Amino acid sequence: MNKKRGRQGRSGQNYDRTDRVSGLIREIVASELERIDDPRLFLVSLTGVDVDRELAHATVWFHSSEDDALGDVAEALESHRQRMQQALARQSRMRRTPAIHFQPDRSIQEAGRIESILEELNMDGSDRQTETD
Repeated sequence: MNKKRGRQGRSGQNYDRTDRVSGLIREIVASELERIDDPRLFLVSLTGVDVDRELAHATVWFHSSEDDALGDVAEALESHRQRMQQALARQSRMRRTPAIHFQPDRSIQEAGRIESILEELNMDGSDRQTETD
């Protein structure tokens, strides 16, 4: 007997409820961001949403192409948080909606830093290889 029978979708894949709620929150917040006329939010992209198991809190991860403006972006998102929370409550069919919190996603910056370190190591390795030849 299939123990996960209640969690399988039509295609046979397992979808966790928190994953579905995360996707819904990301979609609603992204569409609401498009409607907000705030120049600080011009080049902001949502990179992910984490929802706790109780569906009480949702962390929305964001990235701005202007790295030095992350503080301004976080401030702008916080000032519009109530509007996004209301949009989530209006557009979702949930009895209680998770409280939205915004956090900058630093993984993109870290990936760039790691990539530059690897390039430097590769350059050093190629220099040593030419010296031994």
